[in-house]
Amino acid sequence: MPNLTEVVCLSASPHLQVFNRPLLQSLTQHTPIAQWEYQLSPDEPCSLDIALALLHDYLKHHDRPIHLIGHGISGLLALLYTQRHPERVRSLTLLSVGAYPALDWQTYYYTQRHLLPCSRQILLTRMVDILFGCSSKPMTKTLVKILGQDLDDSLSPHSLVKCLNLIPIQVKVPLLVCGSVDDVVVDPHQLRSWQYYCSEDTSKLWVCPGGRYFFPYFHPQQTGEQILNFWKSLPSCRSSHSSEKLFLPANF
Repeated sequence: MPNLTEVVCLSASPHLQVFNRPLLQSLTQHTPIAQWEYQLSPDEPCSLDIALALLHDYLKHHDRPIHLIGHGISGLLALLYTQRHPERVRSLTLLSVGAYPALDWQTYYYTQRHLLPCSRQILLTRMVDILFGCSSKPMTKTLVKILGQDLDDSLSPHSLVKCLNLIPIQVKVPLLVCGSVDDVVVDPHQLRSWQYYCSEDTSKLWVCPGGRYFFPYFHPQQTGEQILNFWKSLPSCRSSHSSEKLFLPANF
């Protein structure tokens, strides 16, 4: 298993960190995980380039390539960093990141804002159902507040004016892509499309049977097992004569 300095989970959405905890708790039973956090200050411009520069300042002090993990916008940040500095990344694990990697829950939200004549509060309530499934009234209220805070405070290239669109990005490191079969934001088509931009020898795709956009929160054990098995399968941990193939589950 990797050591402390070899595994870094990115968190660019401070209000969504709570949904990372079950997976991190599952993984830390087997290996230490370092968490890199980024939070915008009130007077700071929202810039992926600034975040990438700060991330590089942090990772350049590591004496060996690291395993990067990221969900949603944090996954996009991890992907962009890996594209720029592949020599510093041992492997990349993307959670709820499609082949067109800028598509996230905020993109979906702003698209719906343009299509539906309803208030922010009503739409955020609808987003809770889309992202999490049915919840009790108190829980829905709590989740609406969290999503609203994420809209206001997170590192995001999206707004009511314009949403960032990125073409698929290829990286030269082992890649694990994980998503959920019932996620309408990063849907099965987005997940399947990764197979056209990945190396068959070093890339894997796993689709969780449920959990929607935040599937690592609802299925941390299954997700953690997939990540751990992926790390174990890398060349340094196995025979160089074997190879992993990009796969899709049956009936996917």
